[in-house]
Amino acid sequence: MDAPFLIHTDGASRANPGPAAFSYVIERPGEPDITEMGRLRDTTNNVAEYTAMIRALDHAIRIGGRKVVLRSDSELMVQQMSGKYKVKNEGLLPLYRKACSLVAKLESVKFEHVRREYNKRADALCNEALDSRAPFFPLPTEDAEPSAAKPPIAPAKPAGDETREKALAYLKDAVQAWVDEGDEKEPSPEAVLDRLWEMFREAK
Repeated sequence: MDAPFLIHTDGASRANPGPAAFSYVIERPGEPDITEMGRLRDTTNNVAEYTAMIRALDHAIRIGGRKVVLRSDSELMVQQMSGKYKVKNEGLLPLYRKACSLVAKLESVKFEHVRREYNKRADALCNEALDSRAPFFPLPTEDAEPSAAKPPIAPAKPAGDETREKALAYLKDAVQAWVDEGDEKEPSPEAVLDRLWEMFREAK
C-alpha cells in the first residue's frame, strides 16, 4: 500500500486584507521534502490559506502523489474542505471549486486541522516570504493550473487612477473579511482607514 504524502500548508495576510504570502511543505516517504513559498498581492488570510492548499495539491499531483494528508492551522478551510462548513463567501467559492477539482484527481485526501505550534515549518516559510522582496505569485483560478512553471508577477507601484483602483479593491476585501464567517482576524475600521490613508500618501 502506498504511503500518503504528508503536506503542511500556511497562508497569511498582514492587516487582513494586506500583504500576503503562502507556503507549503510536502513530505514523501523515502524522498527529500519539497518546500515552496511566495508573496501574494494584498488579499485576505483565507484567500492566502486556500492559495497555499491549491498550490500544494497541484504540486503533489504533478510529482505523482495519489494519496494526501493535508494539515493546516486554518480551521475554517479544513472544515470547508471536509464538508462540515459551507462556503458562504463568494470570494472564496472559485478557490474552493478549484481545490475540489484537484481533490477529484487524487485517490484519497484527508484534511486535518492542527494548532500553529504543529505547523511551525510552513509558518516560518510563510513569514519568510512576507518579509522578502521576491516577485508576486498570481492567485489560482478555476480555469488555470497553478503550475510552478508560471512566472511570478513583477511588483509595480500604482499611481493616479491605479491607486484609486487599488484602494477600492482593498476596501472591498476588508468588507469581505468582516462578513467572512469564522475569520477572527478581520481588520478594524480604524486599521482599514489608516491603510487607505497610507496608500494615497504613497501615491503623492
